[in-house]
Amino acid sequence: MPAAYDALPSRRARRRLKRESRRMSFILYEALYGPVIFVRTVYRQLLLLLAMFIAGASIFAYFERLPPLDAILASVSTITTIGLYVPNGGNFITLNRTEAALLIVMIIVSVGTGASIVQSAVSSAVSGALAKGEAEKRLISRIKGHVIVFGYSHLGRYVVEKLEEMGFDYTVITKDPHVYAELLKQNILAVLEYQTQPMTALNAAGIEKAAMVVVAHTEDSENMLFMLSARKLRPDVRIISVVHDPSLIETAKNAGADVVIPSSVTVGHLLALSAVTKDLVGVVFSERIGTKEIAEFSIFKSSPLIGKGLQEVAKLAAVIGVVRGEVVIRNIFDPGFTLNEGDTLLVLGDPTDLQTLESEARAT
Repeated sequence: MPAAYDALPSRRARRRLKRESRRMSFILYEALYGPVIFVRTVYRQLLLLLAMFIAGASIFAYFERLPPLDAILASVSTITTIGLYVPNGGNFITLNRTEAALLIVMIIVSVGTGASIVQSAVSSAVSGALAKGEAEKRLISRIKGHVIVFGYSHLGRYVVEKLEEMGFDYTVITKDPHVYAELLKQNILAVLEYQTQPMTALNAAGIEKAAMVVVAHTEDSENMLFMLSARKLRPDVRIISVVHDPSLIETAKNAGADVVIPSSVTVGHLLALSAVTKDLVGVVFSERIGTKEIAEFSIFKSSPLIGKGLQEVAKLAAVIGVVRGEVVIRNIFDPGFTLNEGDTLLVLGDPTDLQTLESEARAT
């Protein structure tokens, strides 16, 4: 068996291991960045609260003649409402009026600041979006050779699912804040594109180290603008785009797409062929050979192909694989290879070729 085939499973295993490692890194970075993000969010309130502690200590040191350490303790006790120290022995009637006014301002500002800190803490703990956002930025900066997927509708979601299945790294760019928040919850690397700023989003998604860009937004105009931006940032990157209006195929190519797939034509083609033959399993869209169908045929007891080599089938259609049991046979080009009852042929050809094979070979 060729070494290339032996390498495929191990390569996929490495990709899956890499993907799991990325997920664990996401969780780790989120845990590490959580406290940092919290401090960054409330640092103004923390500075203001510290200023109130110092102000209170100054008030008690000046009016109550307390030593510095005792003044700080009294200030902290008063602001936090612990109550270890009461100014003027608790007699507010004889308390210096200036001291009283300053203490009122200090307490009001401190209580408001404390409430703001609590609110920020609760918001940060509930959403976790800030920590996740920082974690994803860190992870995106580390990956390379990944796929950037623009758009997360039914098409983009399917692309992501297949990339996940194959173990490829990817980053999703979306214009919908709700979709972005949902992707973060799923620990999926995502970037929120702000209006008319695709270049900023592409840079955030790591376009300089990406291997491919898949453009799958629901609006053709958005796709065109995105491709132009991607091509400008990375002239060498491979771009695959969907177009919903078939008349825009050439426009998409001019915008920078290497491969353009018309969604309506593709779906219509599949529906029409499925109505003609029950054996259709796929379609190949190629600029060189046109549109070709992939079909599978089971070799039953009555088939004249039993015991024959693939040269007989090749007269009718191009054979791309043979499935025996649940295993894909890899030595089909061996001159000694012959078909057995129960084999499944995977062939590539035009609808007419496939129908001819189905009828003449009685391989259905």
